[in-house]
Amino acid sequence: MKAVQSIPDKIYQLPQLIQEVTRWRLKNRRIIFTNGVFDILHEGHIASLSQAASEGDILIVGVNADASVKRLKGPTRPVNHETARALLLASLVMTDAVIIFEEDTPLELIKAIMPDVLVKGGDYTVEQIAGAREVIANGGKVVLADMVEGVSTTGIIERMRK
Repeated sequence: MKAVQSIPDKIYQLPQLIQEVTRWRLKNRRIIFTNGVFDILHEGHIASLSQAASEGDILIVGVNADASVKRLKGPTRPVNHETARALLLASLVMTDAVIIFEEDTPLELIKAIMPDVLVKGGDYTVEQIAGAREVIANGGKVVLADMVEGVSTTGIIERMRK
């Protein structure tokens, strides 16, 4: 049986995550960062997270806090609260660390951990991605993950309402 009791240990506060990133770097681990709302986890999320994880050794996932989701998506979102969303992401085999951030973009978080690779969905351009300029300037790279056509949280919610 897997050690499921350790799943919550993959959810970090920023000071602890920075310490962990320092340890991983001392072990020459390649750090990947991606972020999103991850409100209703679906196959598109799994594909994107899997692609992100394939870019290096350690995948850190930033999750928008509930207040941030409301500002970005509207008053009826999120469907699932931030702790539940973080726990689901932490339970995934490809995820090494999860952190909830309060801001509308993860720019300050990205600057704090400075990943080697920044991954975002292919529905963005590099110029639109928070932290892309900083990661590239630091010698890292930005990857646009492939999108799974026809799958989105908004689409799922709309189908549920019908």
